[in-house]
Amino acid sequence: MILFALIVLPLIAAAFIPLVQEKSVKTVAMVGTLIPLGVGIGVALGFDWMAAGYQFETSFAWIEPMGLELSVGVDSVAMSLILLALLLGPVCVGASYTAITKKVRTYYTWLLVLQAAMVGVFAARDLIFFYICFEFTLVPMYIMISLYGSANRAKAATKFFLYTFTGSMVALAGLMYVAWFNASVLGNEWTFDIATLTAAGQQMSGVEQAWVMAAMLAGFAVKVPLFPFHTWLPLAHTEAPTAGSVILAGVLLKLGTYGIFRFVLPITPEAVAEFAPFLATLSIIGIIYAGLICWVQTDVKKLVAYSSVSHLGFCVLGLVALNGPGLSGSVLYMINHGLSTGGLFLLIGMIYERYHTRSMNELGGLAGKMPVWSCFMVFFAMASVGLPGLNGFVSEFLCMMGTFQADSSWAGAIGTTPGNLGPWFAAFAGTGVIVAAIYILYMVGKVCFGPLKEPGAHLDHGDDHVLPTDLCAREIGVLLPLAAGCLILGVAPSPLLKSLEAPITEITEIYTLDRGDRGPVLAPLGDAPAPVSNHDYDGGAH
Repeated sequence: MILFALIVLPLIAAAFIPLVQEKSVKTVAMVGTLIPLGVGIGVALGFDWMAAGYQFETSFAWIEPMGLELSVGVDSVAMSLILLALLLGPVCVGASYTAITKKVRTYYTWLLVLQAAMVGVFAARDLIFFYICFEFTLVPMYIMISLYGSANRAKAATKFFLYTFTGSMVALAGLMYVAWFNASVLGNEWTFDIATLTAAGQQMSGVEQAWVMAAMLAGFAVKVPLFPFHTWLPLAHTEAPTAGSVILAGVLLKLGTYGIFRFVLPITPEAVAEFAPFLATLSIIGIIYAGLICWVQTDVKKLVAYSSVSHLGFCVLGLVALNGPGLSGSVLYMINHGLSTGGLFLLIGMIYERYHTRSMNELGGLAGKMPVWSCFMVFFAMASVGLPGLNGFVSEFLCMMGTFQADSSWAGAIGTTPGNLGPWFAAFAGTGVIVAAIYILYMVGKVCFGPLKEPGAHLDHGDDHVLPTDLCAREIGVLLPLAAGCLILGVAPSPLLKSLEAPITEITEIYTLDRGDRGPVLAPLGDAPAPVSNHDYDGGAH
């Protein structure tokens, strides 16, 4: 029941908002996000982070003849992403206090509904319940962009909705085929239980797996977004309000990578193993291509938006490495990207409130006038670029190491490492790290340092309570939790990495290295070599 509470509590707060006075709406919204966060922390404290399998499982019959249930449960991967979503809830509410001044009730109502849907995606253990929550995230985000975005918000909202909705429908068709295969071909009862469908999918032929994988990727790759399905993201990010950008980068993009981790990898292992080099190539193209686009941007928000395409390319690259280091780095990247990029979007929103511009040609030398803002800007930029000691370095390094080791030539030296990528894939992806350092450092240098440059023509557009001064206590309070997360996961990532071992081992056990060096195939029952454990690299043994 406790997981259902995390979904229902924001909905209850959303239902209260139309009943209170407008001056109390922000308070209700903040309470409606802080209480689920407190409950989520309590759940995390009672969660066995080292155990395999799902915990806090609860199920209610919904439509019994069709095997539909409202079923929830979490492993360490889902629990980590739920905590990220819960953390960003009060952060987004606090960041919106001065940014949203019109249609306040509508804004905070849909913000709370969005949080409930995001938690539902990560907690769902029934396919239909997962899909309902997955799709319902589109509605609040569409409203937030179309009503509260910038000048081009209508186009951005429409493009976001059409891209993601169309892809999701194709993904549903692929998942429904697995349910049909389980019932009609294998002769089992109709069910949409994710664990049952995962086992059924592994018994499909290679051709069937390839088609189902393509269908699922149509929905999840668009959500990531993976090149070349990325074109909706920069526009949506740029036009969305600050909180919308934070949620989009922090959680909504992770619905795609989580879908790949939870569905694509375990349900269609033979197809994933066969097409891993192709998917890795798309990821690397996205890493380099988006990085080069960032290099020439003058709009700081658009720069950070395109950087998400590059960062999520590393995340997908780690997933298709199909080994312990790659998968651990990818899951850690989902969390780290939400913290660092979410912080950058918050900082850009704070500057936009003051100066009503995001152009690097109109802003410069702000470290002298806004030292606190500039300190946070440098910190989150370094976390995003992968500075050792901050969170971005750990996840990026593990994704690269997993890609490097995903080659049969390493099997004799470090044990069986599934995958058919290798050093060349890692080398090309590594160029994206260099490009990222260039555009991030260039942005920081332009905006924070040098002679002071302010767009004086924009100052008289601001509200009386939004002045071009340094950060207030509320804004610092919004940024501090994200900064603390970046520092803690950069200095001490081992506890989280160890907690990810059990669900990641369940994935790697599906794959093994073929004796004929033809690449990874589905492990024959009872004859699977021991998978690489995260213990092998956690202590720096390699």
